[in-house]
Amino acid sequence: MAPPPSTAVSPVVALIVRLLTFISLLISVIIIATNTVTVTATSTVGFVQVRIRFSDFYAYRYMLAAGVIGIAYTVLQTAFTIFYVSTGNRLGGDGFTLVDFYGDKVLSYILATGAAAGFGLTVDSNRGPGNDSDTEAFLNKANAAASLLFIGFIFSAISSVFSSLSLSKRP
Repeated sequence: MAPPPSTAVSPVVALIVRLLTFISLLISVIIIATNTVTVTATSTVGFVQVRIRFSDFYAYRYMLAAGVIGIAYTVLQTAFTIFYVSTGNRLGGDGFTLVDFYGDKVLSYILATGAAAGFGLTVDSNRGPGNDSDTEAFLNKANAAASLLFIGFIFSAISSVFSSLSLSKRP
């Protein structure tokens, strides 16, 4: 009788998913970190130019932090996956599968909440009166960064499923 099929995913597929996570998070971080706009506002003394940066908003700062944490974790896990693909042995043995499992779960939640914070602030800011084209461009870039962070969350969630499948193979 043949042995039951393996429930674990190929390490090459896991590596590809981690690389896709890294790419989407890196682009998201670059977009949000470079997002600035100069807005001309009227005041009692005349026209004033105000420079708005992503760092002026807590939600966008959280989104950036989530992306940076995601990049750091993904780079670390990608290195471990490359080691596994090249040698056929897991770094840390089978006990490391728990670290993969819980780390992927935590990262998925961080990325999901970061994307949600960015989407929420962008939607609320779009409802404000008097948004000019520069402000809309700022909000569209923030929305694009949140979208890429959400895509990173999806890939991270897929990695989380893969790590749970590896956990079931553990003795």
